Amino acid sequence: MTTTKQLGRPVNENSARQIRLKEIAEKRAAGLIKRGRPTNENSKNAAKQKARQEKLAAGIVLKRGRPVNETSARQKRLNDLTERRANGTLKLGRPKQQVVVEVPTKTKKIKVTTEM
Repeated sequence: MTTTKQLGRPVNENSARQIRLKEIAEKRAAGLIKRGRPTNENSKNAAKQKARQEKLAAGIVLKRGRPVNETSARQKRLNDLTERRANGTLKLGRPKQQVVVEVPTKTKKIKVTTEM
């Protein structure tokens, strides 16, 4: 086993900060320090969460998020796309480039007269 030199400043184990950190670590290990905000069992939010958990346990499907407006332009477009995907009529990617063939035309010669 190889030992490497510890980097950084040496720690004073008797400093007030190190004593406080050691006490906090011991309390955390014993389960006396809890992180976060304490819960209030009598609050409206706690009652709402309890009711939600009971519904989930009973197998009731809960609504989530904002309801979808089926008559909106976006939903109509999405429904049309899914229908076309199911039929196999949806074309993917960019449309093919149209091939344009130029037909040469007769050029007319124009007489230019200059008057002075």
